Amino acid sequence: MRRRPIGYYVHHHGAGHRARADAIARACEWPVVMLGTNLGEAGIDLPDDRPLSGGFDGVDAACFRPDALHYAPLDHDGVRERVARIGGWIAVARPALMVVDVSVEVAMLARLASVPTICVRLNGKRDDPAHLDAWRGASALFAPFHCRLEAPSTLAWVRGKTTYLPGITADTVTAIPVARRILVVFGRGGQPGDGTLLASAARACPQWQWRVIGPAIAPADIPPNLVFAGWVDAPEREIAQAALVVGAAGDGLVGAVMAADRPFVCIPEERPFDEQQTTARSLQALDAAIVLPAWPNGEAWPAVIAAALSLRSAPRRELHDAQGARKAAAWLSAHAEAATSRKEQAA
Repeated sequence: MRRRPIGYYVHHHGAGHRARADAIARACEWPVVMLGTNLGEAGIDLPDDRPLSGGFDGVDAACFRPDALHYAPLDHDGVRERVARIGGWIAVARPALMVVDVSVEVAMLARLASVPTICVRLNGKRDDPAHLDAWRGASALFAPFHCRLEAPSTLAWVRGKTTYLPGITADTVTAIPVARRILVVFGRGGQPGDGTLLASAARACPQWQWRVIGPAIAPADIPPNLVFAGWVDAPEREIAQAALVVGAAGDGLVGAVMAADRPFVCIPEERPFDEQQTTARSLQALDAAIVLPAWPNGEAWPAVIAAALSLRSAPRRELHDAQGARKAAAWLSAHAEAATSRKEQAA
């Protein structure tokens, strides 16, 4: 019998949502159909819903909005077409369930269309009505991080409904670290790296080779021990080859650093709902990283590096699951099987 697919909604801000979907789809025995913006031929490509004025910070400027929604701009053609395309696909494909990573609006739309939903829960303080209503309506929740990184303020019923699945996108790469190499990582979701601050850090630590991957603005005068590599095809290998990693507190980077078991200097970026700050505070409490509130001046870096190198590796190893993608795929397949069985029994 042909299996009804699992729909997987992929948010288009940052790279982590797509990376999770790809990793789970590769490992899943159940057919997975992705829905999202800029997917191309990889799935159901949805119209862009971002403000017509450009940029996106999650604010829709609507004067009146139900508490159960975060982003519902009025008179936006992209939003209208997006809702119609998702609803049309649901009507034809009759998915076994819909994974939503992440959008309370899409979770509500799927639930209204009579589809069981699985909501991805990111870290942070998410006790607002919109999040809580979407999670109440979901069949289950999963968090792509270790339970020890959970925000202390998370409600008990939310924790109880959550399955924690770390390591989904973090492939374990075996590599010998390059002696005295510091890798600085910048991602798609934040601001480009400040080349002036990077150059200052490199000059203050001339015995270290500094390598920067991701978007960064190179200064006019680059010291000889600083390399701007830009986007790379295998960031996980770059991380595994580093003696020390510097970066933010997004799930993807944190997972990759824990998988490679490398000393980590974590500088969380501003994100909605205190997401990265929450993860960073937990990393610090577990002695899994040195956490800084902002990029320090050059003269502070020798002490920061020494502190990071002094951390034990055990707390980092405990936060990683090498079977994360396989376990997430099996867990979703079980939910799809259960949902399909319920439908058949009711028929």
